[in-house]
Amino acid sequence: MNSRLVGVGVGPGDPELVTVKGVNALREADVVVVPVMDTMERGRAEATVLHYVPGEKVVRVVFALNERSDRGRREAAWDAAGDRVAELLRAHDAVAFATIGDPNVYSTFTYLAQTIAELVPGTVVETVPGITAMQDLAARSGAVLTEGTEPLTLVPVTAGAAVLKDALAGPGTVVAYKFGRQAHEVAEALRETGRLADAVWGSALGLPEESVRPAAELDETPLPYLSTLIAPARREGGRGGKL
Repeated sequence: MNSRLVGVGVGPGDPELVTVKGVNALREADVVVVPVMDTMERGRAEATVLHYVPGEKVVRVVFALNERSDRGRREAAWDAAGDRVAELLRAHDAVAFATIGDPNVYSTFTYLAQTIAELVPGTVVETVPGITAMQDLAARSGAVLTEGTEPLTLVPVTAGAAVLKDALAGPGTVVAYKFGRQAHEVAEALRETGRLADAVWGSALGLPEESVRPAAELDETPLPYLSTLIAPARREGGRGGKL
């Protein structure tokens, strides 16, 4: 039988937000891979996974998670990571890959799956969805993501603040991911588009160092890289106004 590689979304950090299906997938796997930037660190995915599986079942694999300036270094890290996971798949029937959030939303898993398809042909690739940071932030802040016919736009600010500004100028709710290093530019974009007052941001959701704050408090202070922002749609007309 062909080996299985299962990408498991383990949510934004709160271990109680891992789905029952996700927990079962982690426990049924022979090995659970967790992505790290350094083998000596315990990342957020691993911290969540350890609530459900023993440590001896977890394997840290180094990925150049935030490397954008040095393509050569990034590619070398990706190749090494792919080789390590391929090695595990050749030795085991089922390997789970734990990723924060959802494995199909800006996840390391999608790139890994492409690599494994080349290195270990015939591997069965599956995913288990996870709760995303925008869903968790909406729940913790009381922000409503969508109503009626409103669109929802998700923007990674690593693509540039200009991309976010264009989204904010449009309709519906806008969610920004990975904006911590450009918090000042994000605040300016919100201000210029008249979307600052109702916007909220959060980081380390579900963890002891959690922060959920109004976007109006953003200044030039650096924020955690994985900070999330919700700028709700402009809503008028009372209940059901967008139906």
